[in-house]
Amino acid sequence: MEIEFRKFSEFSKGILTELLKQGYSFDLRYSNLWMHQWKEEESFFYEHLDIADACGFITTLKDKPIGFIAWDPRKLPDLVEIGNNCIETNYQGLGYGKMQLQEAIRRIRLLNPGKIIVTTNQKLVSAQKNYESIGFILKGQRANQGEFEFAGEFLDYELR
Repeated sequence: MEIEFRKFSEFSKGILTELLKQGYSFDLRYSNLWMHQWKEEESFFYEHLDIADACGFITTLKDKPIGFIAWDPRKLPDLVEIGNNCIETNYQGLGYGKMQLQEAIRRIRLLNPGKIIVTTNQKLVSAQKNYESIGFILKGQRANQGEFEFAGEFLDYELR
């Protein structure tokens, strides 16, 4: 099989930030504004690889990392929240993001949450379509003000 879902611990620190940078390369404002947060999140994961490996994975195509997804189970049994979910820009629109999301949902469902939630932005139409394609329902919109306003409103999705 060409696609594999592998543990974070199989890769060196820096891979997550690089994948996010590549995934948002269509608009440099994302990485300019979020790079500090991405690096902090990656540092946490690589300081706690047991948590990282239990709460996400890296998607590879022929052994090349092309994306990753992570989730936060701290509000179980009520819910699990999907956090970062990205595919490198060169691999978007080819079905890999949907496969990645489906595998994450399969793993999350093993935790038996009441619901799975995710937030994206109005400008990230491909992300919206991806979530909706596997059954997520738009539950609300919230204002996104300040330096992140360019991304449009926050869109809150839910899957039961």
